[in-house]
Amino acid sequence: MKFGVFDHVDYSGKRIGDHLEARLRMAEAYDRCGIHGYHVAEHHGTPLGYAPSPGILLSAVAQRTTRLKLGPLVYLLPLYDPLRLTEEIVMLDQMSDGRFMLGVGRGVSPIELDFFGVDIKEAQAKYDEALTCIMQGLHEDRLTFSGTYFSYDNVPMTGKTIQQPHPELWYGVFNPDSTIWAAANDANVVTLALGDGVRAITDRYRAEWAKLGKPADQIPLMGVSRHIVVADTDQEARALARTAYRHWHDSFAKLWNDAGLDVPLVGTIYPREWDDLAAIGNGCAGSPETVRRYVQEEAEKGGFNYLVSWFAFGNLGVAEVTKSVELFSRHVMTAFDDRAAAAALASAL
Repeated sequence: MKFGVFDHVDYSGKRIGDHLEARLRMAEAYDRCGIHGYHVAEHHGTPLGYAPSPGILLSAVAQRTTRLKLGPLVYLLPLYDPLRLTEEIVMLDQMSDGRFMLGVGRGVSPIELDFFGVDIKEAQAKYDEALTCIMQGLHEDRLTFSGTYFSYDNVPMTGKTIQQPHPELWYGVFNPDSTIWAAANDANVVTLALGDGVRAITDRYRAEWAKLGKPADQIPLMGVSRHIVVADTDQEARALARTAYRHWHDSFAKLWNDAGLDVPLVGTIYPREWDDLAAIGNGCAGSPETVRRYVQEEAEKGGFNYLVSWFAFGNLGVAEVTKSVELFSRHVMTAFDDRAAAAALASAL
């Protein structure tokens, strides 16, 4: 089991420069506490995301950390010129000394895609073509490509990534069928699914991996994303989470509410109030003991090997987030280390 962090970089009430500096200080805490990866969302025209160019934030994170892996979850490929993005990927992998994680997707918000003149009906085709072009650009010394949306003629690819043949791939999944592509491309995955939906995805991924004849012990990370707040007591953690989650939810829903549209996933996995979110198992706020039990139960039910926590959301500040991740590192992450060591000892006897 490994542990990561997902971050919308959503509105906190601070001036944007101070808001982003706070995120960098949080990233330093993640690095210090042994978090595996820091995943940044890309959003546009909404307080849900103040990192509309995730690469800029991640370049700063790379300079403020030494071990933490980092990457977008995801780059919205239909919005990019793939040649320019390929060059950015090379820069970020080099600047982070090979710690870059390449998360890719087509985008789920038709409102945000429309800001850039991209029709949601064309998003998948444009995503497919952009990804093909990026992979070709990362693998070859010169890029020649002719497609429906993008064309390049003998462009020199002057830089190469440290990770070869390309940085590790990451992909968001909600439908078990998406694991077919992920398994074929050795991609790590993260899902927002709940309950039996998580097990359906992890079981399917393992089945697709085995079908391809790949070693079971080399399967990529299969992650689940959850809001997590850890404090000294359940009461303190829940008080923090209730206020912060309401701030986050306001940002999450704003574009849709302004357009008079129903917000996707609201009422199913992202209800308005924290207590309702916790009741459906989509987050946990509590003491270290409470959160440890929650994580252990979720992992056993879901069969995943990577928990991606949202430690920073809403109006939670550096002090609250730092304390939360420090308690999580000492009391939750170490519990899984102890279980792994005990299992290894038992198998050796």
